[in-house]
Amino acid sequence: MSRAATAPKRTDRARARPEPATVPSKVDLGPLDGFIGFHLRMAQEIALRAFIASSHQPDFKPGHFATLMVIGLNPGLSQIEVCRAIGRDKSTLSPLIRGLERDGLILRENSSLDRRSVTLRLSPKGEKTLDKLLKHAEAHDRRLDAIVGEAKPELIALLKKIAAALS
Repeated sequence: MSRAATAPKRTDRARARPEPATVPSKVDLGPLDGFIGFHLRMAQEIALRAFIASSHQPDFKPGHFATLMVIGLNPGLSQIEVCRAIGRDKSTLSPLIRGLERDGLILRENSSLDRRSVTLRLSPKGEKTLDKLLKHAEAHDRRLDAIVGEAKPELIALLKKIAAALS
């Protein structure tokens, strides 16, 4: 029997994820090791995986928490305003908004100011979900605080400086 016939079929959920960089790698990263963008991405990926694991939210997507938070704090925002607030492109936020609406976490309503526009607000289920995620996010941030220590304000200032300069 051929290997292809005996190999288990992979589903989207079974797709292998790269192992986090928890121990020094023997792989030569070359110039990548000196690139800020590479390390930003690695830190973001690993921090996101840690948050997903601790919050027990296997379907959690990047931007999920920030989107819910911004909508919760600013009911009536348009999707474009949410995009600007969290630094997402409309093409990546649109599927996320559709998913949040499908899951009953947000509600879309016609704008009272502009009939062509739609505004967003949290549903009661979305409010409960945000409260739960906020508790996990605060715990996760305390974990990051312990790693970064007193350099947190400086790190946040540098990240904001990068975002502002490149936007």
